[in-house]
Amino acid sequence: MSPALLTALQDSGDIALEAQLTGEKGMFDCPIRLQFFGPSDPAERDRVEKALKADKLVKATQLKQTRKAAEAVRVATGLKSGGSTLGVGGEPTLADQVDLTLEDLMKKSDASQFRNGEDAIKTLAIGEDDLSKMPFAEQPAQLAATLLPYQLQGLAWMTLKENPKHPEKNAEGVVQLWKHTSRGLYWNLASGFVTQSPPKLCSGGILADDMGLGKTLQVISLILTGGPGSTLIIAPVSVMSNWKQQIERHVKADQVPSVLIYHGDKKMTAEDLMRYNVVITSYGRLARERDPKVRRVLLNGSIEWRRVVLDEGHTIRNSKTKVALAACEIKAKSRWVLTGTPIVNSIKDLHSLVKFLHLTGGIEQPEIFNTNVTRKLAAGDRAGEAIIQALVQDICLRRKKDMAFVDLKLPEKREYLHRITFHPSEKQKYDALLSEARGALEDFQTRSSAGQKGRFQNVLERLLRLRQTCNHWTLCKERIDDLMKLLENEEVVAFTDKNRALLQEALRLYLESQEDCAVCYEIPTAPVITHCKHVFCRACITKVIQIQHKCPMCRNALTEDCLLEPAPEGKFDDNFDTDTQSSKTEAMLQIVRATIKNPGSKVVVFSQWTSFLNIVQNQLKRADIKFCRIDGSMNTDKRDRAIDALDNDPDTRVMLASLAVCSVGLNLVSADTVILSDSWWAPAIEDQAIDRVHRLGQTRETTVWRLVMEETVEERVLDIQSEKRELVGKAFQEKEKKGKKTKTTRMADVMKLLS
Repeated sequence: MSPALLTALQDSGDIALEAQLTGEKGMFDCPIRLQFFGPSDPAERDRVEKALKADKLVKATQLKQTRKAAEAVRVATGLKSGGSTLGVGGEPTLADQVDLTLEDLMKKSDASQFRNGEDAIKTLAIGEDDLSKMPFAEQPAQLAATLLPYQLQGLAWMTLKENPKHPEKNAEGVVQLWKHTSRGLYWNLASGFVTQSPPKLCSGGILADDMGLGKTLQVISLILTGGPGSTLIIAPVSVMSNWKQQIERHVKADQVPSVLIYHGDKKMTAEDLMRYNVVITSYGRLARERDPKVRRVLLNGSIEWRRVVLDEGHTIRNSKTKVALAACEIKAKSRWVLTGTPIVNSIKDLHSLVKFLHLTGGIEQPEIFNTNVTRKLAAGDRAGEAIIQALVQDICLRRKKDMAFVDLKLPEKREYLHRITFHPSEKQKYDALLSEARGALEDFQTRSSAGQKGRFQNVLERLLRLRQTCNHWTLCKERIDDLMKLLENEEVVAFTDKNRALLQEALRLYLESQEDCAVCYEIPTAPVITHCKHVFCRACITKVIQIQHKCPMCRNALTEDCLLEPAPEGKFDDNFDTDTQSSKTEAMLQIVRATIKNPGSKVVVFSQWTSFLNIVQNQLKRADIKFCRIDGSMNTDKRDRAIDALDNDPDTRVMLASLAVCSVGLNLVSADTVILSDSWWAPAIEDQAIDRVHRLGQTRETTVWRLVMEETVEERVLDIQSEKRELVGKAFQEKEKKGKKTKTTRMADVMKLLS
């Protein structure tokens, strides 16, 4: 087989090549299996096949077999000719999947999810019984707080994982996917790599306990007992001060380690940081150190941290982002990820964490992870499940609040799915938008099949509007066409009065869909939108303007006069009708009124959309119900005052809360009722928000209401959530709760549709 012939086909974009070890490497040979991935369009496939046969790279019989297999997959998934299997080519392959209706796209399974059905990999499970029998550590002498039994077990586990040992020869188990064979070789379960010398093992792991089980306190205990050296903690800005407060509160006064919050404009050297026992910084500060001309302090190669800890570690779930790449560069003896949600969207989230932990043997490489885990899971291959469960069992500890041995003595949590029927006039508006969404999809497919660039943003925008209509129809009245024209047809927008309002609306859309700042990869602080329609933190883009005077996304010339802030909080568009109730606000107010009849009961209302919170706020005023509010537009002082009102003002019975802001770092146990007014695609975000209320310190039974409009996209969101919960359950071998339905409708391509 000629390397030159293969290279020519790869360089032209006709094929992608994967190679996998199929046996042990010998002195003079190395058994591998080569796989070619190319276009599935019949005409293109024929052309590439002829080239492969002409160059004698494959046999005609092999091509015939793979053609049958590929066709069987397409038939099973309902696809016609699509793009390449491995991303060969430019435009997204979804553009080529013509003849699918909107319903088709939303009914089939997400390609990266586990399939339904019972799990046969029983030998790989860490069940509740095994977790309860884990060894205990001694209570740390320096700690003022008394650790609960499961926290002592967590400390013992973390201490063990910071000092990993290679597997014994011919032992049944594996360590970090390495097995020590009877012949004295080390063999990797995921990649098939074989080596004679002991492989390098990572020190650390993933502490994935449920929210509210005290992951912070367990890490503080590890810092106190894990030997000398400086610990670096990377955390969201909103919880950095919480780490310092927890250390000061829980450690004996004469034993408190020195703590530095390294944030803002502090200028220090790497050597300065190493003088502290604990350094706390933000993901944004870390990511900026990968920028050119920015001095490397956290990433300075001359220092090595005793350990690095990623709080809310799912922040780096996209391994290609600047913040994930920066996290992987940190030099540390031990590496830890803290997250209640190690899998937010798909199994690929876990790969980024594996890469950060510096696992060896091949699983850290995206190609091997994709071939041997992601693709096998999508095909229902049990080998993929075996690999991921063996890995999770070894490097990840996950306890849940409802496990008997955890014994938090938390009051019961009851969850209700409250289905609401549209008023006829609302249903008419929803159906009109649904028809528009179908039309947008049809237009997209027609353009794509004709070789033109399809405007997929049109489909996504209309899907967003469908969801907003479920809350209150005025959220999207007479806006779509002007906004989409603005976003698609002009590179730079003149700051006319009309365009300013449209840009502010675009900025609101970006923020409500959780668009990250393209510089620091965090939710924008003091967000602004540029005249070229990109969203940044004001501080981030101001610094970029000072350095290069160009937009980092599109290279258009940029000055500070080209930045636009959001419309003032509470300011309404002329199209908004905040006095008219919707079916959903009527149902919500019924629940609120019934709840506050109970003495002391308080309600937190979550929504993704601040515009909807504005509508609810206005109706609470009309009903003379006192409330407080917390959302992304508020500074820290305003947030603190809102939480204080919920905690200490007996007349404040309701908090209106942005789902994104409240998903991490807040304690809302003063409330006992949660209303989820709209559903989030990733259920982990909702679960985190609920756990702000149902957590350690809660003394009353917690009630959760999920409001869902019948026969709408909201019901399909619930199906997606169910699939994602099953994904997490598969990886962590969580037992099905009694009475909960595990069989759900399969959903295909829905994450592609909404990404």
